[in-house]
Amino acid sequence: MRIAVVGATGMVGRVMLQVLEERNFPITEIIPVASERSIGKTIEYKEKEYKIVSMQDAVEMRPDIAIFSAGGETSKQWAPKFAEVGTTVIDNSSAWRMDPNCPLIVPEINADILTTNDKIIANPNCSTIQLVMVLNPLHKKYGIKRVVVSTYQSVTGTGKDAVEQLNGEIEGRDVAKVYPYQIFKNALPHCDVFDEETGYTKEELKLTREPRKIMRVEEMNITATAVRVPVQGGHSESVNIEFENDFDLGEVRKLLAEQEGVIVQDNPDTNTYPMAFYSEGKDDVFVGRIRRDLSQPNALNCWIVADNLRKGAATNAVQIAEYLVKHKLVG
Repeated sequence: MRIAVVGATGMVGRVMLQVLEERNFPITEIIPVASERSIGKTIEYKEKEYKIVSMQDAVEMRPDIAIFSAGGETSKQWAPKFAEVGTTVIDNSSAWRMDPNCPLIVPEINADILTTNDKIIANPNCSTIQLVMVLNPLHKKYGIKRVVVSTYQSVTGTGKDAVEQLNGEIEGRDVAKVYPYQIFKNALPHCDVFDEETGYTKEELKLTREPRKIMRVEEMNITATAVRVPVQGGHSESVNIEFENDFDLGEVRKLLAEQEGVIVQDNPDTNTYPMAFYSEGKDDVFVGRIRRDLSQPNALNCWIVADNLRKGAATNAVQIAEYLVKHKLVG
């Protein structure tokens, strides 16, 4: 099993290599791919050094799987070229997510739709993944009418330069600004760029569109507000869910506890609830503050947290690769 990691030197790419190693993914050869300035340098994987190669060289090596985390434009240009030589691409950018010919996959929810013909597979947006991990089991039981989600997103979702901006501001250093304002001691209601037609940001539109495709529920009503906060690791979400049918809170907690990849942390008596601080470095999605919406019948409030670099990106991509190998859809 020959695996290319495209964007291997980036923040998500490094975590992908770490997750592949931690989960002991069956690799015979790792092919790290990065930008022109990194070609010829080396990365370490399982105590061995591997030389970073160019995109064209990686295509010519015909890996079984290529996991992309190199941005949408790069993916649009190069993912089809890998697919043409028989490589299955798992792409972490937004380039292919809403393409009707490309499956958008969270393995615990919809990996069953994958076939050997799927050569470009989209990894969902980080905040979408943790959201649908909670929504899906509840929708199956009660039927969701409407979702209102407000996110509190880590600077790691923007990348290394954003982390440097936050740390520089904390330390009082003069640093280049990735955001239009300081992020330290601030909260920016501005994740990604604004869509001129709707006034929503692209991040907010991803949250409204992607869950419908993943959960195969085209009519579900979702609205979102995405906020960047001075946190370094872990996205948090305040979620209000209105159901078609009434629910029992004990049953809700049981359904979520039984969902693979979800951990319920919900005990006000002991101040037990999910926090970004504790999610960092973990692969699970954490949910708590589960309570009825007192203003609306058949409605629920909850708080969802996950490490956006792991389950929100790298781990989910590696889980897709594991599913492909297990079900003999590649190689």
